[in-house]
Amino acid sequence: MIPVSEFTSFANSQAHFKALKPWWDVIMDYLVVIMAMVSFFSATLLIIADQVVCMPVTTQHPKSTATGIDGIGNPSQPKSQNPGYLTNLDYQQYMYISAVCYQNVVPWQSKYFPYLALVNTLLLLISSNFWFKYPKTSSKIDHFLNILAKCFESPWTTRTLEKTTDQLPELVRQKSSCYRSMQGSPRTPLLRSPFSPIQSPISANLDKKEEEQAKALFEKIRHFRSYIEDSDVVYRVYTGQNVIKVVKIVIALGYTFSLVGSFNFHYNCKPGIQILTGYSVFRCTHNLAFILEKLLLTYIFLVFLYAFLLVYALIWLCRHSLKFYTFEKHHDCLELGDIPDVRNDFAFLLHMVDRYNSLYSKRFSVFLSAVSDGKWEEKELNSEWTREKLGELVRRSAKGQWELEMSMLSAIPKAVYDLTELEVLKLELITSAKISGAVSRLTSLTELHLNHCSAKMDTDAYNFLQEHLKVLHVRFTDLEEIPLWLYKLKNLHQLHLSGNLNSSNNKSIHLHSLRGLKGLRTLLLNSNLTHLPSAVLDVAEQLSSLSIQNGGSELHSLGQLKKLSHIMELELKDCKLRNIPEVLSTLLCLRCIDLSSNLLTKVDEIGTFQRLRSLTILRMNHNAISCLPPSIEHLCNLEELSISHNKLETIPMLLYNLVKLRHLDLSYNHIKFIAPEVGHLSRLELLAVTGNTIGSLPCELFRCIRLRSLKAGFNMLSSIPSEVGKLSLLSTLELQGNNMASLPVDIIFCPLLKKGQLNVEEHVLKASPLKIKKKFL
Repeated sequence: MIPVSEFTSFANSQAHFKALKPWWDVIMDYLVVIMAMVSFFSATLLIIADQVVCMPVTTQHPKSTATGIDGIGNPSQPKSQNPGYLTNLDYQQYMYISAVCYQNVVPWQSKYFPYLALVNTLLLLISSNFWFKYPKTSSKIDHFLNILAKCFESPWTTRTLEKTTDQLPELVRQKSSCYRSMQGSPRTPLLRSPFSPIQSPISANLDKKEEEQAKALFEKIRHFRSYIEDSDVVYRVYTGQNVIKVVKIVIALGYTFSLVGSFNFHYNCKPGIQILTGYSVFRCTHNLAFILEKLLLTYIFLVFLYAFLLVYALIWLCRHSLKFYTFEKHHDCLELGDIPDVRNDFAFLLHMVDRYNSLYSKRFSVFLSAVSDGKWEEKELNSEWTREKLGELVRRSAKGQWELEMSMLSAIPKAVYDLTELEVLKLELITSAKISGAVSRLTSLTELHLNHCSAKMDTDAYNFLQEHLKVLHVRFTDLEEIPLWLYKLKNLHQLHLSGNLNSSNNKSIHLHSLRGLKGLRTLLLNSNLTHLPSAVLDVAEQLSSLSIQNGGSELHSLGQLKKLSHIMELELKDCKLRNIPEVLSTLLCLRCIDLSSNLLTKVDEIGTFQRLRSLTILRMNHNAISCLPPSIEHLCNLEELSISHNKLETIPMLLYNLVKLRHLDLSYNHIKFIAPEVGHLSRLELLAVTGNTIGSLPCELFRCIRLRSLKAGFNMLSSIPSEVGKLSLLSTLELQGNNMASLPVDIIFCPLLKKGQLNVEEHVLKASPLKIKKKFL
């Protein structure tokens, strides 16, 4: 006998997989059980009561006597008293004849149909649940169901769904409230008595154990998804077993239809034993023919129902893309953010769960949601990054501002908003950077850096930054990383954008209009532009500073710069300029021009800058300029001239007529000589001639008593004039890389020149007078 525990184990196993059984599979399971009962009952009848009963048939009907086995007649009797006739056969002869006739005349359908039905039913039963037992699928299914059960029961799931429900629009709440009773609804306008809403029994915060369980579940789902999405073996096995069931059903219908009408109650039997019985023909009746025919019809009906459901299942498999699952389509009401689509076996299992109960996949989606995952990571982040830990990272910047730089975090820790002294906040590679309204506590915050992170913010945060943010740096790869709220910061003064803005190959790459930045004065574009963006021209009349660092891409159509009528600082770096744009001479408000890192060779157009009366700074570093034109003397208001890293061999004498020069940088050229007329530059504070071939410094240079920094390293100097001691303001002196043997003793009379600010080889210091060694060694 089969113990009851075996049936209990089978029932528990089926209950474990019930979430993956759609309604048609459930009904087909019941149909298989009924078919098994019918076939089992039929087989039992065959074993217990399957037999035939036979009577001899004679061609001679006696009138008054009954013929015996030996042919001797018996006395006749009245017909009315004995309508039949005696056969004179004993019981053993009847048994023998019935057994012989059962084998000879009863068709095989009557004898073996129940067994065929039972075998076919058992095969259907096995194939229906084969995907739950096959090793390559059962492990995935079992793992999936275990995770599904934990997701359904997790307190994190319940809390997330409750928060989502609380965030639904008020209109949706009112619609749902209309189905509640009038007395129990807190929104019923007719109620005048105070109403106390029922508090949720779920705690807002998870305890430590529940947090650990939720964390483990997040990790388990992440790893499980990466594993199960690599193949579609579960889908193929389920589809294959349905195809096999179709074949079996076709076979079952084939042999069952052939049996209809084959069951008969009467048979004529000729056992060939006339010498033993005296009869050659017997009339037999099969005592189970009637009931077997009814059982056959019942079985055919069940098979038809099974076939109908199986066809429905195959249509469902063929009409739907079951190897792709999107939560947006199935759960429109769920406000869990963008849940990534799933594929292959993962998608198929979720489709099967949906057919059972969509609530399972809803609760499962909590752990797939980027928002939920982000909330969990944010929770962990906040517990790890405390105010004390962040306070250790706050530093003073070069501008003297308190700044905090955070990189490669999942979100912005809440403790950041407790650093009230913060002035500069730098965010880099923050995957879910959302600035909350708590930023209003950072009353000193004026500068924000967003490096490859698209920061979002709520209304309160936007209102605060709109009023307080002055400087914004955005480094991006795609334009989607540029936050849309950027274009409405009306009090923003400086905007720095670094990323691809070249629309020559992709017309969709363009900046939105900057008209909303009413306070914008400085704009820096570090990109690869071919033309000036129209967004820049939208704020042309209000810009005072424009910097374009073009990364080696050639910038065309510079005539549009004439719209920048109020521009005071203009930088065109690395734009492959071969000539100075003529349009620059029309920008009469210009104070600073920077044309560094271009392809300039001749700069004869400098003479046109004499119309720029406000021009005080001219930078042309990193070009290929071989000489300066005489017209440079017309830039009489010039205070800074930087022409380092060029090919200058001589300095024109007229350059020394720029008596307002305070900063002159001629480093890394081919200059061999500095004329004594350099002494005319009485306001000179910095002179840089590093990396030339100068053999000596003229004594007249040291008449420039305002000189604070002299950089003459890597030249061919053999000595330095003793007049250097007259430079009472000199604080930086670079002489390394020359051919000097020692320093003049008068250098000690430079009171601001300290140890560490004199850059010269150690052996030169050691060969210098003792006073020098005491001061600088």
